[in-house]
Amino acid sequence: MQIVSVATTPFNDQKPGTSGLRKKVTAFQKQHYLENFVQAIFDSISAPKSATLVLGGDGRYYNKEAIQIILKMAAANGFARVLVGQDGILSTPAASCVIRKYQTYGGIILSASHNPGGPDGDFGIKYNGNNGGPATETVTDAIYTVSKSITQYRSVTAPDVDLGKLGEQKVGDMLVSIIDPVTDYAELMESLFDFAAIRALLAGGFRIQFDAMHAVTGPYARDIFVNRLGAPASSVMNAVPLPDFGKGHPDPNLTYAHELVEILYGDNAPDFGAASDGDGDRNMILGKHFFVNPSDSLALIAANAHLVPGYQSGLAGIARSMPTSAAADRVAKALGIPCYETPTGWKFFGNLMDAGKVTLCGEESFGTGSDHVREKDGLWAVLFWLNIVAARKQSVEDIVLEHWAQFGRNVYSRHDYEGIPSDAANGVMKLLKDGFTTLPGKQFGSYTVDFCDDFSYTDPVDGSVSIGQGIRIIFTDGSRIVFRLSGTGTEGATLRIYLEAFEPDVSKHKLDAQTALAELIGIALQLSELRSRTGRDAPTVIT
Repeated sequence: MQIVSVATTPFNDQKPGTSGLRKKVTAFQKQHYLENFVQAIFDSISAPKSATLVLGGDGRYYNKEAIQIILKMAAANGFARVLVGQDGILSTPAASCVIRKYQTYGGIILSASHNPGGPDGDFGIKYNGNNGGPATETVTDAIYTVSKSITQYRSVTAPDVDLGKLGEQKVGDMLVSIIDPVTDYAELMESLFDFAAIRALLAGGFRIQFDAMHAVTGPYARDIFVNRLGAPASSVMNAVPLPDFGKGHPDPNLTYAHELVEILYGDNAPDFGAASDGDGDRNMILGKHFFVNPSDSLALIAANAHLVPGYQSGLAGIARSMPTSAAADRVAKALGIPCYETPTGWKFFGNLMDAGKVTLCGEESFGTGSDHVREKDGLWAVLFWLNIVAARKQSVEDIVLEHWAQFGRNVYSRHDYEGIPSDAANGVMKLLKDGFTTLPGKQFGSYTVDFCDDFSYTDPVDGSVSIGQGIRIIFTDGSRIVFRLSGTGTEGATLRIYLEAFEPDVSKHKLDAQTALAELIGIALQLSELRSRTGRDAPTVIT
């Protein structure tokens, strides 16, 4: 095996977060760019010579080329074996599943999640640890430090691997195992859910429509919904993963999954609809002419977990990200279990799950999951809902309305302003922070400010402290407005406004969320001066 050391210059780029490094494809195609980051990973994780690595991605543009580069570098850096999804495909939750099942040293996942793909689109890479979850801040800090001083990377001279051929091949002295990307994950799902009950539901005429958005979940959905559960093949749409996601935006929300939304709100609509994103970790749930808010979805899954075989022994606790509504808190209180409020980022949930403190967790950004893996999991959430429907024998809408009648409704919405100039977005956040001291006690229409802060979190497991996690304005009746800058985009800034009001009155539960939150929306725009500072008259996406 010929190992080559290639001279290079320091990476000297942005610090990767728990979601890894995301840039335009053209950035990763620059000489040594991908190689520098991969070598920084290998230099930081100190893998033993006998280590096994998991490798795969969401099938976006440059996925296969990156895998060939990483395989040759893994061989040069002493890995004994790499498990690779066939054709380079491996959803993010499936990668977590494989890491955990085969107890590998960790894995490299190639994805920019829900961001657009194609030659002019986005690409991403991240390292997951041996628990199957996103790298800790200690590891990402180490990667960043190495990347700033790197002077060479290691690779081998070897032919490319045939990614389409199942079985074993060699790269130098390293074994490469091309695995079916679906099997291990599908078997895990079958161990958690009552497939017989779901199969009977579908055989009885209950119609579903799943939109894979030409992203990674297409093969998974076909195997699970069609082959294992007996749904018609037409139940899965946009099922072939494409490098540019069919020129779509693989983000499962009411704006970007409009094709599915039109079907569920149209004539002769199916009973149930769902979509997942680029790498398979997000989900959107729809009933006939009915949208389930992700915050409500987490609460409903928790309230009905006893109906699902894998969760019948009870829940240790629930965790939600701070911007997610308090609907799950109400369920946790009724169940007598803790509910943790964390910063946005799945690693915080991973710590709690590894410590046995929580079973279910979720973020309002269409991410839900449990301790079965250490990533959010789109298809898992879809199957959970189908299991609930099969057990309760009610429509999605009736299940949600009954939940609101029991717990009250946390009316909730998120307004995304995408791709705005970073200086304008930072100006909005500074304005809000500067106003902290003057807001408490101030009245805006029927709302009075109780307190405001920039959310911070002390991890109950490792004691780490996270600050600057989002500006909260809390009103005396418990209503909230939250402002947060998102780090998932590659151009400009995404400013998100989260709005929440508790409504105990059953007669108002069917009220449209934007109508019910109109006064809070007006207050948020007034306090932030968002329109004048950004030039935006309306959000890019409303959920």
